[in-house]
Amino acid sequence: MTGVDEVEVVVAHNERVTLRVGDVFLKIDSDQANIDVEVEAMALAPVPTPEILWRKPPVLAIAAVPGTALGRLGEPSPASPAAWAAAGAAIRRLHDAPLPPWPGRKSRDEIAAHLDGECDWLISTGVLPADLVKRNREIAEAALRPWKPVFTHGDLQISHVFVDGDEVTGIIDWSEASQGDAMFDLAILTLGHEDRLADVAVGYGSDIDLDVVRAWWSLRSLGASRWLVEHGFDPNSPGCEFDVLRSRM
Repeated sequence: MTGVDEVEVVVAHNERVTLRVGDVFLKIDSDQANIDVEVEAMALAPVPTPEILWRKPPVLAIAAVPGTALGRLGEPSPASPAAWAAAGAAIRRLHDAPLPPWPGRKSRDEIAAHLDGECDWLISTGVLPADLVKRNREIAEAALRPWKPVFTHGDLQISHVFVDGDEVTGIIDWSEASQGDAMFDLAILTLGHEDRLADVAVGYGSDIDLDVVRAWWSLRSLGASRWLVEHGFDPNSPGCEFDVLRSRM
C-alpha cells in the first residue's frame, strides 16, 4: 500500500464505512457479526469472491476484484447480454450450493411486519402517495409465500457483481448472505434493470417465477426507502426505488 496518493470513501454511514486505498478495500463495520458472515460466506460460495488480505477487528481488508461492475442503479448497464447471462449462471451455482450453516435473518412473518411498518411510514409522512404504496404492497404479497431455502447473497445489487468482458470476475459484499429465497437475489440484481431479467434467465435457467421477482421489486423498494432517506441516499433519483414503484402503476 506504499505510494498511495489518496483514500476513496466508497460507502459511509453510521453502520459501515468502506474505504479504498489503492487496490485494497478496508471495511469497518459496527457489528462484527456482519464481518463474520462475510468472511465465512466468501469461503463457502462457489463463485469468484474477493481475496481476504487480513482481518483485525473492526477492520477487514480485501483485495479489489478485476473488471468493472455490471452496472449502477439508476444508470443504463454497459454490460453485454452475455455478461448478464454469466451473472445468472454464477447465481445459479450459488443457489445450487449447500446451504450455509446459519439461517435467514428474518422469517416471512417478520418481513411482512417490517413491510407494513415501512408502508405506514411512507404514507403517514407523505413521502409517497397512498395509492402508490398500497398498489405496490398488494404486488409485494406474492413474495410472502413459502420458499425452499437456498444459499443467497442477500444484497446482490448490480454494483456488487464484477465482470471482465462476458466473464464474472467477482461478487462482493457478502455480509447479508444466508439461507433465503432464490427469487430475492434475482430481483435485487435486476432492480431498476427489469429488461435484463431475460438475459439473466439465459444463464440461470428457466425456473424463474416472474410474478415473485416482480413482487420482490416492489417489496424491496418499499422496505428500503426509509433507510435510504435516513442515511443520506435518494430513492427518488431517476431509475431508482421510487421509479420502480411508479412503474408498477
